[in-house]
Amino acid sequence: MRTRILAALLSSAILPAAGCGGAGKSPGSPGGWKDLFDGKTLTNWKSTSFGGEGAVRVEDGQIIVEPGVDLSGIHWTGGDIPRMNYEFSVEAMKLEGSDIFCGISFPVGESQCSFVMGGWGGGIVGLSSIDGMNASENETTKVMAFPEKKWHAVRLRVTPDKIEGWINDELVVNVATKDKKISIHPMMEPSQPLGLATYVTRSAFRQVRIRRLP
Repeated sequence: MRTRILAALLSSAILPAAGCGGAGKSPGSPGGWKDLFDGKTLTNWKSTSFGGEGAVRVEDGQIIVEPGVDLSGIHWTGGDIPRMNYEFSVEAMKLEGSDIFCGISFPVGESQCSFVMGGWGGGIVGLSSIDGMNASENETTKVMAFPEKKWHAVRLRVTPDKIEGWINDELVVNVATKDKKISIHPMMEPSQPLGLATYVTRSAFRQVRIRRLP
């Protein structure tokens, strides 16, 4: 997934991503959070067959994804996942590597999309895809720094009019979806309907949750 076209971006000033801080706190909402990971097993999750994927295991209350040839990760098999008017949250940590340490595939109505952290050499954040353009080239593209061994709290909100995303309570994605084509990056298609993925990077995940919005 690396590309040379972003060399100038990545060599310029990179915004630091603050630490996880109060990651255990949930923002207020009429809907309650549902835990999708019990901290002990991969019940209702399955290792995604990307081809050449790394091993996945549970260790110390965390989902550990080992690096593979390209993408590695897991996807939800437990059913009952909302496709609209919901929030999804997870805490992610890059353990070793220099590319995507947190890729989230998620439903947007009848479509799918993916949220990328640390892509294209380690710094790109954004959605793939909007009107056929991936996270490195559309209006959601940002460049941020993600040091190893630091937790980051991630939250996505999907409503009929927009997709929003926060990293450590900082709004990093706020895109209106009306009259836009929302799709998922082809490499992430096996991770539907809801999945976590990495790209040649060793990562840890915990606190995987979802809640319906009124």
